[in-house]
Amino acid sequence: MDGPGLTRACTMGPIVTAVEAAGGSVARVFRRAEMPLALMDEPDRFILLSDQLRLVEGAVRESGDPALPARLAMATGIGGLGAIGRHVRACATLGEALARVEAVTSLLLQTATWTGLRREGTGFVYGYAVTEPMEVGRQANAMLALGYLLGTVRHFMGPHWRPERAVLTGASLPDRAEIERIFGCELSLGPRTGLPLDAALLAAPNPAPGPLLEEAAPLPPEGGVVACVAGLIELALCDGRPSIDWVARRLGLSRRGLQRRLEAEGTGFAPILQAVLRARAEALLAKDTLSIGQIALDLGYADPAHFTRAFVAWTGVGPRVWRRLRGGEEVQAR
Repeated sequence: MDGPGLTRACTMGPIVTAVEAAGGSVARVFRRAEMPLALMDEPDRFILLSDQLRLVEGAVRESGDPALPARLAMATGIGGLGAIGRHVRACATLGEALARVEAVTSLLLQTATWTGLRREGTGFVYGYAVTEPMEVGRQANAMLALGYLLGTVRHFMGPHWRPERAVLTGASLPDRAEIERIFGCELSLGPRTGLPLDAALLAAPNPAPGPLLEEAAPLPPEGGVVACVAGLIELALCDGRPSIDWVARRLGLSRRGLQRRLEAEGTGFAPILQAVLRARAEALLAKDTLSIGQIALDLGYADPAHFTRAFVAWTGVGPRVWRRLRGGEEVQAR
């Protein structure tokens, strides 16, 4: 079994603003998807691809707007792609940008998907496909992706560039006319989302090239179940400490199936949970804005004494001593 697909939280776009503008409840959308609302403050955090699909689908249902993913993508443009958007802006030509997107998307933005060029007749199709089997939210996610494909091309061709047509995944398309109006082109339905391009367009120069600036940390490799478990635990800590059964269900595994996967990688759920708790504890202590009692509560401990005992076992010193020693190190560094 391959590992679950991952994506950056930034690919969801301004979903909070869009749902609120439609008069819906953002909290309800995130709650139904079992995701913390605080996620929107951490756009570079990775989440399960299946969670993104469920969040986008939930936002469509909450807003009652089938065209919502198209609006989200067109509102954010390539800026909504985080590190990928920075790569696009650093390329000299459209062809170079599309090749770069194909090469780095699975490393920096999204796994279990394919984004790139494929030859079709005398031209090309700039396309997107999800390779992980999932149905919930598939078309809504494809619509979001098509908006980003258009945004990439329009960065080079100008905001008024319109393709003759585009292809969207699915068997039917509610509110087709409105979605076509937003994208500015006719849509047909097919097995793969794509944007036909004339070969000559690939030489289009970048009108505003910029430096790449900083790189984002790479996503865990496909099959990296340990990183996925750690990521799910980190997310769940926003609302409480998760159980192994909750994590297994989110990964589409039984409890024993998850245990076997972790054992095969030389670890188990408890060591991963402890590593996440320690990292989170140190991050909160380093901020020096929360009390020890509040940190203990945030990490799911019954009281500060239980947290202190755990912290001593991890580091050899209590949280107050650790915080004081860290403060001294920072003074020396300055």
